[in-house]
Amino acid sequence: MSLRIAELHPVERPRERLAERGPEALSEEELLAVVLRTGYAGCSALDLAGELLRRYPDGALGRLPLAELRRQKGIGLSRAAALGAALELARRWAGPAGETLPLVDSPAAVRERLEFLRGKKKEYFIAFYLNACNRLLHQETVSIGTLTASLVHPREVFAPAVERSAAGVLVAHNHPSGDLRPSPEDRETTRRLAAAGRILGIPLLDHVLIADSGCLSFREQGLLREDR
Repeated sequence: MSLRIAELHPVERPRERLAERGPEALSEEELLAVVLRTGYAGCSALDLAGELLRRYPDGALGRLPLAELRRQKGIGLSRAAALGAALELARRWAGPAGETLPLVDSPAAVRERLEFLRGKKKEYFIAFYLNACNRLLHQETVSIGTLTASLVHPREVFAPAVERSAAGVLVAHNHPSGDLRPSPEDRETTRRLAAAGRILGIPLLDHVLIADSGCLSFREQGLLREDR
């Protein structure tokens, strides 16, 4: 049996999480649950939101006419009107077509954003702060120089994440030597950052090594698992 939102721990309730960390930290399901407010007998607002998003994926829900929204189980006129109004506001405030936050969801996307590191002789350690949809909220150069624990402290990496209510952090740095094998310092830095992220509730999503020859993802190589 699924729990009602009121029965969840306060830190897991969408409205409380939104107030505490901002809307960027919520998943699409949680954001929709906030708009819906309640579900129906045996189905919480979160359950209803998940059901609607599965039925109408990739933004299809936002293109339904009001009459069709009303026919969805658990919606009715009041919720359909609230949802329709929220979607229309989102469309009006979205700005010109294509004006969206960059998507950073793969090592290739990270490498593309770090083309400026090609040919650099020093190591640049860069953090990407993402929302729940892997859209880039902020990018910051944390350190320049040889990678050490003193240069890359979890405090320096996660302070901007807290400030911007990021849902996750992805880090990357270049290897001027061209060798993509993770060094002991790479592994130790990743371990410390992953541990800090678990404490803060802002997960370290990946650590990507960049060289002129290509890139290496800690997550794809299974190297994040050793930090658990």
